[in-house]
Amino acid sequence: MHGVYVATLVTIGDFSRMTYLTIKALRHYHEVGLLEPADVEPTTGYRLYRPEQVPTAQVIRRLRDLGMSLDGVQAVLRSENVTSRNAVIVEHLRGMERQLEQTQAIVSSLRALLEPDQVPIQVEYRTALPMRALAVSERIAMADSEQWSVDAFGRLRAAIAHSGAERAGPDGALFYGEFFAEDTGEVVAFVPVRGDAGRDSGPVRLVELPATELAVTVHQGPFSELDKTYGALGTFVSERAIGVDGPIRENYLVTADDTHDEAQHRTEVCWPVFHTTKGKETAS
Repeated sequence: MHGVYVATLVTIGDFSRMTYLTIKALRHYHEVGLLEPADVEPTTGYRLYRPEQVPTAQVIRRLRDLGMSLDGVQAVLRSENVTSRNAVIVEHLRGMERQLEQTQAIVSSLRALLEPDQVPIQVEYRTALPMRALAVSERIAMADSEQWSVDAFGRLRAAIAHSGAERAGPDGALFYGEFFAEDTGEVVAFVPVRGDAGRDSGPVRLVELPATELAVTVHQGPFSELDKTYGALGTFVSERAIGVDGPIRENYLVTADDTHDEAQHRTEVCWPVFHTTKGKETAS
């Protein structure tokens, strides 16, 4: 007569040792429905697990070590097939790669800050004439500015193509003081256009940018290091006591649309000033 098979159950303490997951983590995973015990004793509330659950627990631990959210881990465990499971994991790994790239850029920028700057900036005094432009404006947080800019210029380019407007200069943006001081403020993305071409369409408006006196320098390199150029130009302006209220303007001369080499990207940073003398100066 064959014996009756009885499933082996282990305590949460033993299961913790078997999986390298803390008891606190196992309790939490039970509460959120990620890893439920095989049984819970009704009188004591003790959680009991089957040894067969160890591989699942190990997968959870490795995914959590990779920084995957609980929802992401849940999606992996509930995937109906290998393809959908792998898609969730691959998307998470891509996010980690993007985060690693950002970290590497910050490390590189910090190293550059720690080294003495050998090349002083060249500053040009310029009068920006009144300019007609198609523009999108919105109050945004600084942390959202990169993605917002991508979306805004996408809308502007679509509006130009739809209206048949003739571009009259590079993409640009205006950043008002509140954006820097409060971490949230108005930003205006614009594309200069000629003549009467262009018209309002949804969030895209036809605007007239006023004439402005500017101190202008060119930042060459990635946006992650743009603050260095802001700092150098702001110092230049404050030392000469020529700054006035008004938005800082950025003109995007060479962008990711032109080259994927960020070292070749070029952005004009334009600081509002009162200055009638034309020409260039070198920051000391």
